[in-house]
Amino acid sequence: MSELVIDGVGRTFPGVRGGKPTTALQPTSLTVPENDFVSILGPSGCGKSTLLRIVAGLDHPSVGKVVLDGREIRGPGPDRGMVFQSYTLFPWLTVEDNIGFGLREKGVPENERREIVADYIDRVGLHGFERHWPKQLSGGMQQRTAIARALANNPKILLLDEPFGALDNQTRGLMQEMLLGIWEREHKMVLFVTHDIEEAIFVASRVVTMSARPGRVKSIIPVDLPYPRHYTIKSSPEFSALRSQLTEEIRSEAILAAQEQ
Repeated sequence: MSELVIDGVGRTFPGVRGGKPTTALQPTSLTVPENDFVSILGPSGCGKSTLLRIVAGLDHPSVGKVVLDGREIRGPGPDRGMVFQSYTLFPWLTVEDNIGFGLREKGVPENERREIVADYIDRVGLHGFERHWPKQLSGGMQQRTAIARALANNPKILLLDEPFGALDNQTRGLMQEMLLGIWEREHKMVLFVTHDIEEAIFVASRVVTMSARPGRVKSIIPVDLPYPRHYTIKSSPEFSALRSQLTEEIRSEAILAAQEQ
């Protein structure tokens, strides 16, 4: 079974022009087993995105290590799919070519590549937009394309950094449901960074809260709500209780963060 182990990972950035170094992330540990969907919550600047970038191999820890399936992560790799808040599509490629980009880089034969791309276009609801350019798409459709591109490579873990943060509330809710639907079918490991408490609860099997900077794992709260989840679960007493608990957790850290500014 696949497993991600974050083992004592910390990150300190050197000071600018000889200034004082900045510790963004205290040594922190977390284990994510196969099929687990983990949301990461915390105040701004607590190191959530730094931790995600280290797992992606886009940054390197100052201390500690990240191990995926027994192999230490030392750089980017196809076993991890990353989706950012900004729409990081190639503007010169169509929807289908963006989704198939990684497959083409890996040398997947054209016929097989087209089948995989068509499958993910259907899964994210982009049928009829295969030949559109990114500039012709709404923000939600661009993120659907980015998620499909990440998943088409069949990564072991999907890493999402505020992927719906720039979307309006209605589109954001629909994207949450789409992502959950895909996860319920594929059951990949997911690390999902968000500032939105309600979003964190709705999608995740566990919510990890982080302290104010320098960040560390403060608590790990299981979300004992059954899958598949319908949006109406957000009005249930169980959901409301989790939202209240997490609001208190994050509020106390946000106050600390504001006092340090």
